[in-house]
Amino acid sequence: MNKIRAAITGIEAFLPDYVLTNDELSRMVDTSNEWIMQRVGIKERRILKGEGLATSDMGAEATKKLLSKMGVKPEEIDLVLVATVTPDMAFPSTACIIAEKSGIKNFWGFDVSAACSGFLFTLQTAAHFIESGKYKKVLLVAADKMSSITDYTDRSTCILFGDAAVAMLLEPTTDEVGVMDYILQADGSGKDSLYLKAGGSLKPASHATVDAKEHFMYQDGKTVFKIAVSKMADVSVAMMEKNHINADDLAWFVPHQANLRIIDAVGRRMGIPKEKVMINIERYGNTTAATIPLCLWELEKSLKKDDKLILSTFGGGYTWGSIYLKWAYNSK
Repeated sequence: MNKIRAAITGIEAFLPDYVLTNDELSRMVDTSNEWIMQRVGIKERRILKGEGLATSDMGAEATKKLLSKMGVKPEEIDLVLVATVTPDMAFPSTACIIAEKSGIKNFWGFDVSAACSGFLFTLQTAAHFIESGKYKKVLLVAADKMSSITDYTDRSTCILFGDAAVAMLLEPTTDEVGVMDYILQADGSGKDSLYLKAGGSLKPASHATVDAKEHFMYQDGKTVFKIAVSKMADVSVAMMEKNHINADDLAWFVPHQANLRIIDAVGRRMGIPKEKVMINIERYGNTTAATIPLCLWELEKSLKKDDKLILSTFGGGYTWGSIYLKWAYNSK
């Protein structure tokens, strides 16, 4: 019997309507379009506006679009996994809230918190469940409302982030497609270089933490840049060597969209030509868990069955990794 693999069989996204441009940011903080483009390569990002709207609202909209597109009934979903660092609340899980808003019943699921590596960590988690033979339809949602933890008086971070959600359906296959291999790693020594200081059990919310702006994300940009380039390149090269893939074999390299300079540096170290690197950071910024699947969604119609893709990421923790994926279908 052929090995059961987890294949992405459908993908949909939700992007907020509001577009935050560099020109608007330049009226909020001391920055400019030229400064932002030179340092990170972002022109605009989407921001979720509206009273009472949260990560789950974006995730539910993407999910409903996906189920409709695939002709799948909500009750057919076995498992819901959500990659996010901006959950609606500490508990219940955003997976539960998205499922409720999408009409999904009698499922089980949970959130995965791995910062910008969340999608890859969650994709491999979903693959393990499918490979067990017990799960037929797994919903994976990668969603973050990064505007909720961004300090719009800090020009070093407010230029980076946007909001988005992507939902995908994973199903079992015995074809040689789907999630083929993975290398996922973490190193807790990076915990002080990229993090959210308050709001957890260590520093519960208080007047003092709010006044000190400790509920906004913090990043040591120079340190993170150097380590991200090194880790993403090393793990991606290791994945290609492990599976005997060269640049000619590869259809696409799909990196986490954190900074255009990081993407360019990693691509060069891997020897991947620019035309094979998926990039959309200019239009959406860093949407954290959603960046890689947002690339896949945008280019879905150009992907062909058996296309070889290397996905690569780096995030807070530190967390990083690579997944070798063979695309499972031709878009209609």
